[in-house]
Amino acid sequence: MSGCRVINCLLRLSPRAKGLRVALLATLVLLMTVPQAVADLPSAGLDRGFRRLYDLDFTGAQKEFESWEKLNPENPMGPVSEAAGVLFSEFNRLGVLEAQFYEDDSIFAARKKYEADPGQRARFEQQLIRAEDLAKVRLSRDSGDRDGLLAMTLANGLHSDFAALIEKRNLASLHYTKEATAWAAQLLAADPSCYDAHLASGVSRYIIGSMAAPVRWILRLGGVSGDKAGGIAELQTTAAQGRLLAPFARILLAIAYVREKDLPRARELLLALQRDFPDNTLFGRELARLDKNGSR
Repeated sequence: MSGCRVINCLLRLSPRAKGLRVALLATLVLLMTVPQAVADLPSAGLDRGFRRLYDLDFTGAQKEFESWEKLNPENPMGPVSEAAGVLFSEFNRLGVLEAQFYEDDSIFAARKKYEADPGQRARFEQQLIRAEDLAKVRLSRDSGDRDGLLAMTLANGLHSDFAALIEKRNLASLHYTKEATAWAAQLLAADPSCYDAHLASGVSRYIIGSMAAPVRWILRLGGVSGDKAGGIAELQTTAAQGRLLAPFARILLAIAYVREKDLPRARELLLALQRDFPDNTLFGRELARLDKNGSR
């Protein structure tokens, strides 16, 4: 079955299945918004920048990315990191990040369409174009270049984030998500020790494995399969051995544990994240919501 036919089938699913589909898209795309680590990058500035993003210090993060880019002008990680920072700041401004913790798929499916700041959107697109151009140059020289593969993965994933979580364009998001997943597979083939790369496939396997059997069958015909246990195992690998994405893997594991009704483990992860990133108010709000739900 072609990709277009799979998309059309997904659009005709029941309301509950559609909610699961939207949750799949949203989770898959959000996981691409933070770069995966490359062991031999001189990435101290990127490390600091993404830690600032986790702590919602967007101005500080952009300063770190810009400084790193000046030292590495031909590396696509600079502009793609700046694009990630722009998108995360818009997510925070619009209140999009909280939606990832919704237990009820129907609530998330009914989310509204947001209006991005025009200037921020233009900056976002400009940085992604620069990142893709630089990545293609590197890949033309070496098809296994890890920075180039990483940048292409991120660029497509960030496009997906914007389409699904801000513009509510699910079809466009699915297209970019499939592209990002393909680039991520090439990255893992080039560097199996890049544990951060397990994040993408881990979330995909978990969410698709959570869907009803008919939906899984349709997706399998389109070349996508699911496995809840295997997906959680991959997320645990990134959380334990990843570099830049380890905290994000913990966030996604917390979401998975909430959906699996394992509230003690979800709470443990959120407490640790709150301790590590004290300026991120999202973790405190989600802890309060867990405690409220647990007291019912």
